[in-house]
Amino acid sequence: MSESRIAIYPGSFDPLTYGHLDVALRAKRFFDKIVFVVANNSAKKNYFFTPEERVEVIRSVIQSYPGLEVTSTSGAVVDKARELKATAMIRGLRAFTDFESEYALHAVYEYMDPQLETLYFMARREETFISSSEIRELFNYGKDVSDLVPPQVLSAMRKKKEGKN
Repeated sequence: MSESRIAIYPGSFDPLTYGHLDVALRAKRFFDKIVFVVANNSAKKNYFFTPEERVEVIRSVIQSYPGLEVTSTSGAVVDKARELKATAMIRGLRAFTDFESEYALHAVYEYMDPQLETLYFMARREETFISSSEIRELFNYGKDVSDLVPPQVLSAMRKKKEGKN
């Protein structure tokens, strides 16, 4: 019996966007399982959701997509990849600025685990402007973000803003 082809998709996912989901679903064509790995980026300070809330929201979105899973890590994503027996890491690129930061990050990941491949998926044209931080900002200004995030995410954002979460 052959082993499953597993890839991780690390990120803060605060919140999960349609762009994130699109990358995961496109990557799924090449793997048996894609595991969203919710991680905190030490450079980011103002998270909307806690890591546990992000995992729960993502779980509610992906439950109808076979082969998509979610977990979290407080450590290095490369270590989580080893734990999950992943052979690849999925990353999304929206613009040239993403490429610059991802290129530097790739060197660190490769240093930590030369066997872990990193695969990049370009954002679809209509999703190149979507970022979690911009969605949070639009949402905080009371703007409609329903075209940018799945309904479960929007519902969780509304509950959190109303203090019900």
